[in-house]
Amino acid sequence: MEFKEIIRRRRSVRKFDGRPVPREVVGRVLDAALGAPSSRNSRSTRFLAVDDPAAVARMAEMRDYGAGFMKGAPMAIVVLGDAAKTDLWRENCAIAATLLQLACVDEGLASCWVHVDGRPRLKDAPDGETAADYLRTLLPLPEGCEPLCVIAMGYSDFVPAPLPEADDAARVTWLEGKVKGER
Repeated sequence: MEFKEIIRRRRSVRKFDGRPVPREVVGRVLDAALGAPSSRNSRSTRFLAVDDPAAVARMAEMRDYGAGFMKGAPMAIVVLGDAAKTDLWRENCAIAATLLQLACVDEGLASCWVHVDGRPRLKDAPDGETAADYLRTLLPLPEGCEPLCVIAMGYSDFVPAPLPEADDAARVTWLEGKVKGER
């Protein structure tokens, strides 16, 4: 599939048909994400692949909002950063998670990002247990690694609509000529 087509087709999909994702397909998706650029080539991003739908459903309880749809996902990838390798682990993880989602499209899969880092487990208790704390009780997260997000993935049970038209030109500013202070 052409890169422009992959970008055009990528959508946040929250409904999956339940079919398991073959391990070799997940391997190719992870290979693409492992090739993501990282600050100073620190390679600080780690992945935890969870292919047990019952475990994924329990992961959905990490937040009382924004994660419930995971109960229908056959697969989830926890995207983690090794904070000892770089203070830019969040940025590195975000880049890798984005490549992972684009690789999902290339493999005929759908996905959706669920944010973990800094999120409370309960919306009405923002100073209580965090989503990351909950995941640590449930999953064998590597020592010293912090979860940025979880990518729920599987085969979509519908064809997502194209993005609606938008005035994207208004979101881009062109700098023409010299920068301030330059002669």
